[in-house]
Amino acid sequence: MSILSDYWDIFQESLFPRLETAVEEPLTEKLKQFVRVVDVVRIERYIESPFAQWMGRKRFDRRSIARAFLAKAVYNLPTTEILLEMLRQQPPLRRLCGFERQRDIPSASTFSRAFAQFARVGLGDVVHEALVKEHVGDKIVMHVSRDSTAVKAREKPVRKAKPVQKAKRKPGRPKRDEQVEPREPRRILKQLTQTPEEAIAELPRVCNIGCKRDSQGFPHPWIGWKFHVDWADGSVPLFAVTTSASLNDNQVAIPMARITARRAISLYDLMDSAYDAKEIRQVSAELGHVAIIEPLPRHQNPPNWEPDRIRRYKERTTAERGNSRLKDEFGLRHLRVQGHAKAHMHMMFGLLALFADALRYISSG
Repeated sequence: MSILSDYWDIFQESLFPRLETAVEEPLTEKLKQFVRVVDVVRIERYIESPFAQWMGRKRFDRRSIARAFLAKAVYNLPTTEILLEMLRQQPPLRRLCGFERQRDIPSASTFSRAFAQFARVGLGDVVHEALVKEHVGDKIVMHVSRDSTAVKAREKPVRKAKPVQKAKRKPGRPKRDEQVEPREPRRILKQLTQTPEEAIAELPRVCNIGCKRDSQGFPHPWIGWKFHVDWADGSVPLFAVTTSASLNDNQVAIPMARITARRAISLYDLMDSAYDAKEIRQVSAELGHVAIIEPLPRHQNPPNWEPDRIRRYKERTTAERGNSRLKDEFGLRHLRVQGHAKAHMHMMFGLLALFADALRYISSG
């Protein structure tokens, strides 16, 4: 990624002055950050042009709407109404999104319908996969740090269905003619023989109640979702999944590891104690990775590691920094939409903006 340093220098020296001339105003630092993001992401490549429509009433250009949603993530705006007001009041931002005049800005309902379509077709995942293949795919990633972060939602949680009560049988060995139903295999065991797409499709995706404990052991419940992300060095996101808040982290690790391995060549898998399972270590070894997983306290505390593993495990802070930036800078604290597809799309807009911004820091580092 060091080749990007020359690119950013040319970008800053040649493009920004031209843009300032075009919009007739100097660009603020936030606008420059937005320009970098839209230039790296180029989300318009994955959205059909309205000029290709040959029947019916012409739609608004949803390429400009998608860029506006990226601006919402970059500016860390809580609502679409605030975004629309900014587009009306700031001509440079409006023009960079693709709206020449104020009357060209669609209504909030049009923005909502476009967002629903983006969520329905999985636009965020398509764009993110292409970005990873373009900027990371041919490079070796030393460490992949896997972690999840809580995302609070503003919707009613779905209650867990009560399990069907089976007829109790007497303990001990079954009788000669007695038929005993086999136990349902654990999800993590089923994932060993499933494709990653099949495993992810079976994960719960409803809004419910989750709970995490801090370092002092105090519980912190929330209503909403979990956003699971694989991070490369430099806090560059490689793959992301949104699940129910109540799902244990280790239920997602195996399909995530296999999909991330398709997108990038990596050497070490770094995970905290929530992922301490022999099946996860097995899959990591099958992929040719070295798994460095903090053991559960009941297994071994503190971990009896060699000095080099202790030093490498410290790189897992890239996941914590990445999750923190998603929440503090790119809108994950401002989830207003409901439903899994829309919630995931909201998070992916923030992830795309962070991806482009992380490349900038890597190139200058």
